[in-house]
Amino acid sequence: MLERNGPLKGLRVVEMAGLGPAPFACMMLADMGAEVLRIARPGQARFMGLDQKYMLYDRSRRTLDMDLRDPTQREQVLDLISRAEVLIEGFRPGVMERLGLGPDVALKANPALVYGRMTGWGQEGPFAARAGHDLNYMAVSGALWAIGPGDAPPPPPQNIVADLAGGGMMLLAGVLAAVIHARAQGQGQVVDATMTDGAALMMVLQYGLKAAGADRDTPRGAGLLNGGAPWYRCYATADGGYVALGPIEPQFYAVLIDRLGLSEDPDFASQYDPAHFPAMHHRLEALFASQPRAHWEELLGEVDACFAPVLSMDEAPTHLQNTARGTFHHSDGIIQPGPAPRFSTTPQDAPTHGDAGKINLEEALTRWGEAAG
Repeated sequence: MLERNGPLKGLRVVEMAGLGPAPFACMMLADMGAEVLRIARPGQARFMGLDQKYMLYDRSRRTLDMDLRDPTQREQVLDLISRAEVLIEGFRPGVMERLGLGPDVALKANPALVYGRMTGWGQEGPFAARAGHDLNYMAVSGALWAIGPGDAPPPPPQNIVADLAGGGMMLLAGVLAAVIHARAQGQGQVVDATMTDGAALMMVLQYGLKAAGADRDTPRGAGLLNGGAPWYRCYATADGGYVALGPIEPQFYAVLIDRLGLSEDPDFASQYDPAHFPAMHHRLEALFASQPRAHWEELLGEVDACFAPVLSMDEAPTHLQNTARGTFHHSDGIIQPGPAPRFSTTPQDAPTHGDAGKINLEEALTRWGEAAG
């Protein structure tokens, strides 16, 4: 654990080391000042065999190696849990119970504990024990179907929708809500976060629009926000780059077509009329392909046309807006996104890389000398 600044300074968190959304949630907690102690198995395998410093989800917190199959070490971890306000684990259902550290045991040792659980399918149901990853959880939520053009299979959108937005961020929100309750009432509880639930929740706007008849789910790629609208999609440029358009509101759409010289074109007279979408799409496709990306940045970059260049990971850290905000940080040769959001009264420290070092049990117990609460 590291002493860090931020609005959560003083919050004690025990993290059972793993991959994906649970460590992402713990990263967010550490970024906001919480003192997170990462419990790992001795010799725990690293993702793709990479050096630990590149595992940026694990940044800004120290690691304690403990063998939970050893009854003595298990009791020592339970002692640490009794001194924490939060426990977070991302194992399959039943694993923590088999290790002797399930919610019943942990909450008995620490009645005010917030016990955060992160799974793909959930703690129950016919799929609960099955393996899966972000793409699988998205697939059953309706979110994956809604991404990409209708004439090709849905593309894997990195691990952002189910792993991080629907998983890690939902776990984070639930844990913080439960901490507020526990501090007020002295009553802990289990926070059951599931990537399938979270990915489905990310689609709440789309389900509402579909129910109202204002958007459609079939054919694939025909919705307003997934490429069906020609003014809300990406286009290729002459130099192999891409630009992103998003002028949903009429006033921004008017600026876009004015700058493109299309204000008097009948194909662009009715922004929301699907009958005009094919012609609008083909015209914009040809237009943007006629010039390099820099041309469109110069023409559209300083007006309210809801326009942006599509940047690579190499380009993003040097973009003018990102440099002005200090969005990216450099640590031991690694460029990484910094903490978000920002806090005016309790600003956060800069993040470490993924290996903030080890801590031994004696030091951990000394730092957390008293039980939580």
